[in-house]
Amino acid sequence: MGVPSAEFLRMVDDLAEVEQAKARDYTSFSVRGKRFGYYWPRTQTVGLKQTLSEQAALVAERPDVFEVQFTAGGFGWVVVYLRGIDGDELAELVYEAWRLSAPEELVAEHPMP
Repeated sequence: MGVPSAEFLRMVDDLAEVEQAKARDYTSFSVRGKRFGYYWPRTQTVGLKQTLSEQAALVAERPDVFEVQFTAGGFGWVVVYLRGIDGDELAELVYEAWRLSAPEELVAEHPMP
């Protein structure tokens, strides 16, 4: 188990209209100006936008893999430790984070593969 950083970045690159912004310690990901994720290479973690209920469920289920990052605008962000998750589950969470930020018409044009 565990997802290499390159695989996570490929998942993000496969999504439509993703914009990347690099800062000193992390890269952020947005779709049409709305942020949906972060990547911290030093810690091999990602932050992903989720619903509040999904944030609570993930952290309660596996606190060794997920932790609360913050809540904002009715959404709960989770930190995901790449070493503790498999590729299929991460792909679903990445798509969900993107879907929560993308306009409805873009989501309709790009359903989860």
